[in-house]
Amino acid sequence: MAAAMSVSAVVPPAAAVARARTLLCVPATARAPREMAAEVAAAAALGADLAELRLDRLAGFAPRRDLPALLAKPRTLPALVTYRPKWEGGEYEGEDEPRFEALQLAMELGAEYVDIELKVADKFIKFMSGKKPETCKLIVSSHNYENTPSAEELEKLLAQIQATGADIVKIATTATEIVDVSRMFQILVHCQEKQVPIIGLVMNDRGFISRVLCPKFGGYLTFGSLEKGKESAPAQPTVADLINVYNIRQIGPDTKVFGIIGKPVGHSKSPILHNEAFRSVGLNAVYVPFLVDDLAKFLHTYSSPDFAGFSCTIPHKEDAVRCCDEVDPIARDIGAVNTIIRKPNGNLVGYNTDYVGAISAIEDGIRATQSTRSTTSPLAGRLFVVIGAGGAGKALAYGAKEKGARVVIANRTFARAQELGNLIGGPALTLAELENYHPEEGMILANTTAIGMHPNTNDTPLSKQALKSYAVVFDAVYTPKETRLLRDAAECGATVVSGLEMFIRQAEGQFEHFTGMPAVDGKFRALASSLDNPSTIKGNGRAAAKPRL
Repeated sequence: MAAAMSVSAVVPPAAAVARARTLLCVPATARAPREMAAEVAAAAALGADLAELRLDRLAGFAPRRDLPALLAKPRTLPALVTYRPKWEGGEYEGEDEPRFEALQLAMELGAEYVDIELKVADKFIKFMSGKKPETCKLIVSSHNYENTPSAEELEKLLAQIQATGADIVKIATTATEIVDVSRMFQILVHCQEKQVPIIGLVMNDRGFISRVLCPKFGGYLTFGSLEKGKESAPAQPTVADLINVYNIRQIGPDTKVFGIIGKPVGHSKSPILHNEAFRSVGLNAVYVPFLVDDLAKFLHTYSSPDFAGFSCTIPHKEDAVRCCDEVDPIARDIGAVNTIIRKPNGNLVGYNTDYVGAISAIEDGIRATQSTRSTTSPLAGRLFVVIGAGGAGKALAYGAKEKGARVVIANRTFARAQELGNLIGGPALTLAELENYHPEEGMILANTTAIGMHPNTNDTPLSKQALKSYAVVFDAVYTPKETRLLRDAAECGATVVSGLEMFIRQAEGQFEHFTGMPAVDGKFRALASSLDNPSTIKGNGRAAAKPRL
């Protein structure tokens, strides 16, 4: 198997081998058997394919009393029985033999799958003395909570697990950076080609994509929690999100991958918006969150044409200009890219849809509440204060200047404000200086920083007293929709424009770049309005089905 880092070499041909559908497994983690059985029934109702019975989570577990009830037939779902010891990340602290006896009893009672750790697999198989029923598949598992080994080390681990006689291999590792996941994808493809059933997942937020994209690379199953707060491993999505947000049932070897690159990305609603938009036009594509530390390394690693396009957010918009092979002239003038497209020849092309999205939202907000000349921009001649000198700040400053505004840059670090001020020909201030800056009435304020973003919703870049000099206030933050900055500004009598408006409009531009199709009028706005009420999104059966990213 190739040990190269790049995923360009590991995307399997669609018809290389016969492929079974990746199964969705919900861990049942309740403390009491009756509650665990109820979790299994709930998992079946949500559309799961099987349930993992985590026996180590049960308080006062008595195998001969509890297992017959948990495995009584008819069952709503097939059962994967796990009795995880503390030394492998579980809660069981006893000796091996009682645990082995419980797992063997589970087999005898008809469990479809039993999981045993590699460290004791040979010992367990010897304990069974050939008594494993043909109807039960043995999963031999390895969990690494520290890192993801090299491709060569993963190969050796795979061989070790296969040598035990496992019916299914399970390897779970931990991502220290998102490029680690590429090595797991390599292992999945290798096993797919050799027709070796494998569960290959990478834990924590940087490994999240392994849980969503495993059907593309041939994973046997993926885990989704029953609901947020019931995860059995770090950064495990809910099964409802896997089905309803990420459309995992439709993901296959030919599925194109798009996503949002950022740090953080957990707040982003883009996966909900773009995945539903893809589904509405019948596009075989999925949109995922990429938690990225090093943009250049990420783009080099995930260089397959199947990784077809990316949204780019804080803090990577400026680096994206340098990472692209071609940059749209406007994006180059701005000095920031928020959209990256991979052309068929592999070249990366950068665009900026932020400036049009934000400026048009501010203009429409002013036109809706203030009398303006219809032939000119309502920004023309106005003093326009931009808070922030990063990628979004550059886009707003560029757009406002193009519309004839007099632009001022304010930033926590004065040197950054001065650098952008020099580029657009406007003065620079620190945030502290901005508190007492009111040369005229009727100014426009645009916050482009993450100040006030969830979970720091009590933060604001400017005091309420200072906001009294502004007639219009825009906040690029859209989680929450009404930030403290906008709430304070509205109480001061200003026209306020939500970052959700910018989000909708820039997303429409990105969709057109991603798909080559025009964004359907009103489609993204309707989708965005459903973000606060996910049950209105097609396919969602639960109001709690917001993505846990």
